[in-house]
Order: sequence, then C-alpha cells, then structure tokens
Amino acid sequence: MSDLPELLRSLRVWDAAVTELPPFDPSTAPGDPLELFTRWFAEAVAAGEREPHTVSLATADAEGLPDARIVMLHGADADGWAFATHAGSRKGRHLAARPYAALVFYWPALGRQVRVRGPVSTAPAEQARADLHARSAGALAAALTGRQSEELASAEELARVSQAAWERAGREPDAPVPSWTLYRLRPDEVEFFQGDARRRHVRLSYRRAEDGGWDRRLLWP
Repeated sequence: MSDLPELLRSLRVWDAAVTELPPFDPSTAPGDPLELFTRWFAEAVAAGEREPHTVSLATADAEGLPDARIVMLHGADADGWAFATHAGSRKGRHLAARPYAALVFYWPALGRQVRVRGPVSTAPAEQARADLHARSAGALAAALTGRQSEELASAEELARVSQAAWERAGREPDAPVPSWTLYRLRPDEVEFFQGDARRRHVRLSYRRAEDGGWDRRLLWP
C-alpha cells in the first residue's frame, strides 16, 4: 500500500518542465471579465491544456449542503457561462431548489484559475435542444440513456440501456430528450488567479456593480 502522506510530500505544483507562469499585470485587464476569460481560455488551449473546457461546478441542496463535480463548459457570453445536464439529476435538483452556483476552471500549464459564481437560470427548451444536437452522437446517446444520479441495479443494466441509446442516436440524430436542460450562470463575481513562482500570486476580482457594470479589485493571495 502506498504511503499517502509520503506521496503528498513528494509532489510539487507548476513543474517548470510542463508549466510556464506568464506575468499578469491587472492594470491592463479589460473592463469586462468575459473578455479576459475568453483571452485566458484561448491561451490555455495554445499552452496545450487537453481539456480546458472542463470545470468544477459547485451547488447546494435544499438543506444548504454543498456538492461539486466536473462538467463541461458549453459556452460563455453576455447571458452567462453555460453548462447542461438532466433536470432530474442531482445537480439539476439542487439548482431547482437553490438556483445559485459556482464554477472553477484550473489550467495548470499556466498556473491559472478562474472562479465564477452567481445565480443560475434555465435557457429556453429550443436552445437546450439545439445545444444537445450540435454535440456528438456519444453525447446524444448518453443523454438518451438518462436516469442520471438514480441508483443503478447492475453494470449489465447500464450496458443494455446504453446500447439501445446508441442505436437510437444513430437512427435519430435529432431524437428529443425532454429532461436535457441548458443552464446559464450569470456571474455576480469573477476572479482571475495567476500563479507566481515566488508565491506572489495575482488575484483580480470583478464584482458586478449596481449599474450593471463591473468593479475591479485586487485580493491578497
């Protein structure tokens, strides 16, 4: 058995062989966080991040107990940061009870994080359908399999239902999935974190102002 404490002590972050920590001057940042996010996202792709669109999504249940999981970003624009799931999944139920969430992107190749939090709303059903059908056959098959977060009796049951879903996705590339829901998080706050080798990390926080614009401030690392 591995010694977990010893393993943890042996690990380092931001290995110079695979990580470049670019300088970040917050005084040059744009006034809108979406513009900076788009720039950083493109730079993460260029730096070789294999899945820069994966993001941690944190929600809370009706009692306020937190939960988190990895989802995929489906877009980001003036309407908010978008992700999707079944309305009856655990996160879907959480958002129905408490429509507020947080996202965390982590791009270790550049030592960067982006944190986004705010209220969540559902997009119109036709947008959810368009979003799903613009994705791969595998994404449609997974959506058609459904039952997300429900108890599974056996791996054989999953294989059987999944096979039928794949076959249907092949026959009907526009097959409807009524429970598939596109969510948009409209941020109250967006924070950009740039790591520094001397631990003088830069944290720039955008907070939505009463007039709909953004206030910017630096935070201690």
